[in-house]
Amino acid sequence: MGCERLQYRRRVNFLVRRHGFDALIVIAAVGSALEVSLRHGSPKAPDTTLWFTAPAVALVVLPLLARRRFPFAAPVAVWLAGIALSFVDGRVVVFTISVFGAGMVASFLLGNVGDAVRARLGLAVVLGGGAVVVNHNPDHTTGQLVFSPILFAVCWLAGYALREHATQAEAAEERATTAEREREAAARIAVAEERARVARELHDIVAHAVSVMVLQVGAIRHKLPDPFVEEAAALRDVERAGRTALAEMRRLVGATRDGEDAELTPHPGLGNLDVLLAEVERAGLPVRLHVDGESSPLPEAIDRSAYRIVQEGLTNVLKHARATHADVIVHYLPGEVRLEVRDDGVGAVPDNGLGHGLAGIRERVKIYGGDMTVGALPDRGFVLSTRLPLTGEGR
Repeated sequence: MGCERLQYRRRVNFLVRRHGFDALIVIAAVGSALEVSLRHGSPKAPDTTLWFTAPAVALVVLPLLARRRFPFAAPVAVWLAGIALSFVDGRVVVFTISVFGAGMVASFLLGNVGDAVRARLGLAVVLGGGAVVVNHNPDHTTGQLVFSPILFAVCWLAGYALREHATQAEAAEERATTAEREREAAARIAVAEERARVARELHDIVAHAVSVMVLQVGAIRHKLPDPFVEEAAALRDVERAGRTALAEMRRLVGATRDGEDAELTPHPGLGNLDVLLAEVERAGLPVRLHVDGESSPLPEAIDRSAYRIVQEGLTNVLKHARATHADVIVHYLPGEVRLEVRDDGVGAVPDNGLGHGLAGIRERVKIYGGDMTVGALPDRGFVLSTRLPLTGEGR
């Protein structure tokens, strides 16, 4: 029962919003015809016959029903009908309040037209039409001749101002939507670049390990005595499979190196943080390094990623934070390594770590099953914190 009542109320609200104003227009048209009929013969009443006057005043109002389909032509038709009717009898248009209200609504709608040229043309119609209608009224005063067109012009101005506000709101919403799409696209690009970099690093690590294994297998095969023919053949197959795997790996990962030179220098790790911090200090940002726990060798991929995270964090501080100093904290814990980059800056940090560089860090951490947080410190500054779990290989 309650659900049916709610649906009924929603249906009524929809009908009121959709057709409520149309109903008022019809009521105004019928009311103006009745007013002319009931007051026919009174002082200042129209001189034309009732059978013409009653439907005529109703027809002046009714074009507003077509305002949705013809946003410009419908309100212009109201004014043109009123002007034409004023030439027949100057008292007909100004006799009823409904026709006066229809003129105000038509003026508002002409100001609210989206096309600027049509809106200005509508203002000319409003000013000229108002002056003509008032002038044709034999009982008009000088004040009415001046202020009536001004009143309709004010209605036009209200519609124009509302349209300008709506246009600015739509433009602002469009800019916000475009900026959001660009931000998401930039974040996706940063993630893709970080994945490509991780793929290249893993390729270097795996390729080196497989190359060593292939060389060792080949060396053992050559040292086998002649009676071990089957063993030599098996080792030859292993060697061939290793070389094939290396070739396929280079072919697949080669796309990620498009336009780049192969990295022949050793990849940096946490052992190279001193060099990195020195470079940052030369760029104008003093940095302190804190190491907690016992330093131990890390898996090569984790070691490289940890270095890249610190590097990107300090780069963000240099670019955005306007800080006077920063701290890099490395926590060596059983089964994981934690990294923190803190600063005392006042610059903005993107919410949820979705800046371009931070999106890459988040993706890198995610690949290794870790987690990342970024946010403001209680007093001043920001902190980037990451956790990278370790495999048994590095211990």
